[in-house]
Amino acid sequence: MSKRAYSVEEKYEILTALDKQYSPGELESKYNVHRSTILDWKHKFDKYGFEGLKESSTWKKYSKELKLAAIRDYLSGKYSIREIVELYEISSTSVLRRWIKKYNSHRDIKDTAQGRTSSMTKGRKTTWEERVHIVMDCLGNGKDYQKAADTYQVSYQQVYQWVKKFEDGGDEALKDKRGKKKEDASLTPVEKISLHMKKLERENERLRAENLFLKKLEECDRQVDCYNYCSLF
Repeated sequence: MSKRAYSVEEKYEILTALDKQYSPGELESKYNVHRSTILDWKHKFDKYGFEGLKESSTWKKYSKELKLAAIRDYLSGKYSIREIVELYEISSTSVLRRWIKKYNSHRDIKDTAQGRTSSMTKGRKTTWEERVHIVMDCLGNGKDYQKAADTYQVSYQQVYQWVKKFEDGGDEALKDKRGKKKEDASLTPVEKISLHMKKLERENERLRAENLFLKKLEECDRQVDCYNYCSLF
């Protein structure tokens, strides 16, 4: 396959052809570009519009922790390689494949040496209360990670990781663990009880958010069933 650079206009032309029911395989032959590259362009265009089709002159920066998390999630067999790329906002499937190849070869996975933090994926520091609130909102909206990221001006990756941590360990898992043992040791019995009560309150809040979303789905199903029934007459 050709390694040449494609302009934004050329990429858009190919994606337009994809929308016209051409398969990635057909476009691969017609435009001499690998189908995985076409699907990468489609993901970026769907998410960022024409900005996502522009070539960056600098490398995107990834931490060692993010790389390892993405690799392990893929190797778990629960996600496809494209799902991992979307969840972790990796620039392309070929980048993830390089990480996996290096990992399987028992070579050291390191932080990206230098690069940029894209405005499209830029995160920010948050408090524990903010993280819990964002997770509750995301769960209440059916895990729409991008919507939560846009609403609270954080990255898609941050929201995804917070929700995953919350589901594994509750709101305590969203805390900054630095100095935690010292902090817990200094709590009085009354403070520990108060902390436990707050944890129960947040668990109830999470259940209410999930129940609200399920009710929304049931209402949509009823509306669809009603429409289908009425269309018979």
